[in-house]
Amino acid sequence: MNCTICPRRCFIPAGKTGFCGVRRNGNGNIGKSDNSPKIDDNIGIYSITYGKNTGLVVDPVEKKPLYHFYPSSSTLSLGSIGCNLDCKFCQNFSISRLSDDSFLRESSPKDVVDTARTKGCRSIAFTYNEPIIWLEYVIDIAKEAHKAGLFTIAVTNGYISQEWREKFFDYIDAANVDLKSFSNDFYREYCSASIEPVKETLLYLAKKSKDKTRGINRNDNSSRKTWFEVTTLLIPELNDSDREIEELSDWFFSNLGAEIPLHFSAFRPADRMLSIPPTPAKTLFRARDIALARGLKFTYTGNIDDQAGQSTFCPQCKQSIISRDRFNVTEYLIDEDQCCKYCGQTIAGEFES
Repeated sequence: MNCTICPRRCFIPAGKTGFCGVRRNGNGNIGKSDNSPKIDDNIGIYSITYGKNTGLVVDPVEKKPLYHFYPSSSTLSLGSIGCNLDCKFCQNFSISRLSDDSFLRESSPKDVVDTARTKGCRSIAFTYNEPIIWLEYVIDIAKEAHKAGLFTIAVTNGYISQEWREKFFDYIDAANVDLKSFSNDFYREYCSASIEPVKETLLYLAKKSKDKTRGINRNDNSSRKTWFEVTTLLIPELNDSDREIEELSDWFFSNLGAEIPLHFSAFRPADRMLSIPPTPAKTLFRARDIALARGLKFTYTGNIDDQAGQSTFCPQCKQSIISRDRFNVTEYLIDEDQCCKYCGQTIAGEFES
């Protein structure tokens, strides 16, 4: 049977799993030890990790990173195992390439939502490994979360098939998409994938994601698209050249818009790239300067100490309106209309006064 969740479209023999390690061909049947629903009555492929996770952790939303989605709020984070990419520099490789689910904890969608409410979280984040491959669990949690007035967040590589893209993001209120590089050669050599499906996801989020009336913890019923931000991990000598950052920034500006936040994050040696040194801070400073010069209004640095590069500045009056120290918000100057308190400029994103 063919799995249709991601562009790999794995042909999976009965009883085996696909590239991701967790989507299994049940040969038309669901094993007694697994409670995962099939995503389609016509195919017997299911997720072996449905209802299971690596644990429930409270994080600041800035850690995802999301800087324009209810700053300083808490999100209940959960992940699972497996991935549909094979990045040689994976920062979470200890779980992303596992197919043994014996150590995972069981939590029903209602359990997850109840925990989020008990912990005082504003949202639930699907993160740590790729949520696309455990889509059924994500959607069922999201349904419960929205009933309870909670938002949902996906931290994703964006590597999803066209037929499942809308079905997935229709349940997601905010996303951070990892754009590994702006080079297809990089994707092929270091991620065993291609860049085009990721670009299609970004274009969908920017232009084709249908407006959804949320009415969640808001006084109005305004409809809006899924908010999203983008992160690129800069690896020395591999995807950090001025030319690539210029090309990325130009495409970003022309296709996603000037107001979508772009985060440049520092690489740290991990997985199969232990011999490559950490990204120097000056590389991130330079990348941020290039992106700003190419017209992007909100560009940030990550994984380094850089309060200026992690704070939000009004694009009109240039005043600091959200000051950050790593993941901590230390100053917040946005009013109830989502505007800069200095000059009244509307700031893109989802904010409260």
